[in-house]
Amino acid sequence: MTLGTLFWIFLLGFLAWYWWRAKAIKDFVITTARAHCRKMDVLLLDDAVYLRGLWFKRDQQGQLRVWRRFLFDFTTTGEERYLGRVIMLGQTIERIDLQPHRFEPDEHL
Repeated sequence: MTLGTLFWIFLLGFLAWYWWRAKAIKDFVITTARAHCRKMDVLLLDDAVYLRGLWFKRDQQGQLRVWRRFLFDFTTTGEERYLGRVIMLGQTIERIDLQPHRFEPDEHL
């Protein structure tokens, strides 16, 4: 086995690990966004979140962590789309923000 072959095996293994880890994080963020939307009485659209930022930042203990920004769409009326944002630092959700939106009270109450 040559050094070049070992390099390609390592690279493929790393890419597979990264894909598996990124998918697990995205699934966690989708679940969190869905729960937050339910709590705020809005509807998560497309059942999807989109990674729109990736960086390195330090947490409160000074440890270097991966910072991620995910975006998602939600609605209150079914007609207008609004933007939501999930910020993660490491494995922790730092905050979830919803764009200012129109509130439609439930007519059945």
